[in-house]
Amino acid sequence: MAHPVSPLAPKTYPDLPQIAGVRFATAEAGIKYKNRTDVLLAAFDEGTTVAGVFTSSKCPSAPVDWCRANLKHGKARGLLVNSGNANAFTGKKGVETVKLSAEIVSAALDVPQTSIYLASTGVIGEPLPAEKFATVAGEAALRLAPGPSMDEAKAIMTTDTYPKAAFATVDFDGVTVSISGIAKGSGMIAPAMATMLSFVFTDAPIDATILQGLLQPLIQRSFNSVTVDSDTSTSDTCLVFATGKANIDPIVSADDPRAKVFAEALGDVLHDLAILVVRDGEGATKMVTVTVEGATSDASAFSIAQSIGNSPLVKTAIAGEDANWGRVVMAVGKAGEPADRDRLSIAFGDYVLAENGERAASYDEAAVSAYMKNEELDIRVGLGLGEGSATVYTCDLTHGYIDINGSYRS
Repeated sequence: MAHPVSPLAPKTYPDLPQIAGVRFATAEAGIKYKNRTDVLLAAFDEGTTVAGVFTSSKCPSAPVDWCRANLKHGKARGLLVNSGNANAFTGKKGVETVKLSAEIVSAALDVPQTSIYLASTGVIGEPLPAEKFATVAGEAALRLAPGPSMDEAKAIMTTDTYPKAAFATVDFDGVTVSISGIAKGSGMIAPAMATMLSFVFTDAPIDATILQGLLQPLIQRSFNSVTVDSDTSTSDTCLVFATGKANIDPIVSADDPRAKVFAEALGDVLHDLAILVVRDGEGATKMVTVTVEGATSDASAFSIAQSIGNSPLVKTAIAGEDANWGRVVMAVGKAGEPADRDRLSIAFGDYVLAENGERAASYDEAAVSAYMKNEELDIRVGLGLGEGSATVYTCDLTHGYIDINGSYRS
């Protein structure tokens, strides 16, 4: 069932730079959706390294288990992604499905199964008919072409209302290194690494261990800092593939100054993808940035910001364009982190609503109500306790979220 495009959708889409050393094809397997692509196949040249971060859910999907097992090899030759079925909570059948899927990709691409990565997104608890991959993988392998493009981003969508892509480039001694990424996610979004999948491709020559070390902290500032509905998926996957085709000396040490420059560019791509995910939150009409300052630590600030961003009461007030700062006070207080009621300050945009533990003397109901009609809102909380700060990105909670999830399996 297609849903209206989010009012927060981007007005234009990027023309992603092609990444040498990787080719793509999409296909219609009919796993759940009809008359649309639902499979993405990627083939990597020999020498491609890979890093990944996955869901912290204690009920991970079978593809997540498969990827974790293969990641220790640090090499990638193939990627298969499907939408419409998560292959999660599928027991022994799920394990058999990933094995069969890997066999199919291995035969289609003539690469080892230990170099194949799998990801699935969609309904949880329904067996995934892997035999449908057999009918499309061989044919798709014959159509592999340079990319990525928006076609690949569209093939991995579920309740997403628009495809998500971002890129960055960096220059090393006159050589351009490119990073292109795609993602999907709209509901079950509260990554702890929602159905959130992200695949990033770069031509940088970089050691797998170094790439993994760079990726982990970048996730915290990107995908782990967004929330749509406070629910962490069984399938969260972020994989970064480095083909090594850029004509520069390989990055083999974290102390290499180029590693920091590359990480900054990779972080920009991940952050942009994460924001695109939260802007496509199921039923969302408003994008909200929650910033907490003056906490006892950054970790404490993050917990409080997440408490605010996850609060149904805060999110429904935003949907109703109600500047109900009392709900923000509630969310701060319930977070279980150090907070002093009488030092607390709260602002929506440039408008201070509360300070020193009570409503601000300068509070202007009409002005703040007008501000709440904007599509993009900022909530700032000051704790007055220390130097810790954090930012979380969220969206409002509307009837649209209920409509989408009330009929998800039908």
